[in-house]
Amino acid sequence: GLGGADVHAETSGVCHFAYDDEETCIHEVRYLLSLLPQNNRENPPHAATADPADRRCEALLDLVPVDGNRPYDMAKVIEEIVDDGEYLEVHERWARNIICALARLDGQVVGIVANQPQSLAGVLDIESSEKAARFVTMCDAFNIPIMTLVDVPGFLPGVGQEHEGIIRRGAKLLFAYCNASVPRISLILRKAYGGAYIVMDSQAIGADVTYAWPTNEIAVMGAEGAANVIFRRQIAAAEDSDAMRRQMVEEYKAELMHPYYAAERGLVDDVIDPAETRQVLIRSLAMLHAKHADLPSRKHGNPPQ
Repeated sequence: GLGGADVHAETSGVCHFAYDDEETCIHEVRYLLSLLPQNNRENPPHAATADPADRRCEALLDLVPVDGNRPYDMAKVIEEIVDDGEYLEVHERWARNIICALARLDGQVVGIVANQPQSLAGVLDIESSEKAARFVTMCDAFNIPIMTLVDVPGFLPGVGQEHEGIIRRGAKLLFAYCNASVPRISLILRKAYGGAYIVMDSQAIGADVTYAWPTNEIAVMGAEGAANVIFRRQIAAAEDSDAMRRQMVEEYKAELMHPYYAAERGLVDDVIDPAETRQVLIRSLAMLHAKHADLPSRKHGNPPQ
């Protein structure tokens, strides 16, 4: 029954898609098949599009607030970038703090993994890590390039996550990306903090091309948390500790979290204009079209379970 499908789609993640009627289901299955190759030895089918490859995405400047504490809908960002605003979300109702979607860019099929700031502030947790790991592996199996849109404040803290094995489960996403030999493009929109930044296809784990918007903050943690740790003695010794804390936070931001610091350290290849996101991603896909990566000769990997 549909009630059972809802439980499996929202709670367990067993069901990838759930629809209210048979006609919609069949229509969506056809759409899914149009995005997949016949088998793992073919590339996904290319489709002609009237959506210009050099279309500017001015709306992105309004969709994504500069203030890192303000949420927004990442689905609208994806809609703005991809061909004709069309995409097919996989596991849409499960682990909503991450989006996994198939779409096209200039007619070429891509798999998109994106943090969703509207849900749990876009943190990575056990369910979202496993959802994304499964999707990355599927894309790699069927020669679908992977694009990762990053806005992640970290892993979800808490005893529950620790006891359920967040490190072991988060490592599944790390393994999936490292094991993928398809083209991998990563874009940091705002936040990229700590271990969650590393596993979201950072340059350190083998992303082919990495970009960032000028609003990017790549760091171990947010400026407030970092300043409280690094300058705790100065803050404690100050007559006005709150004023000193604010001053240290501003100094930390100015020196270590300005937009081009990541590029200067070689963490990203380029800082790009958000309005040019679509054309930059399409150019990068074209550049990586002939990528061929030989995996080490072995029976199989040893993935975290």
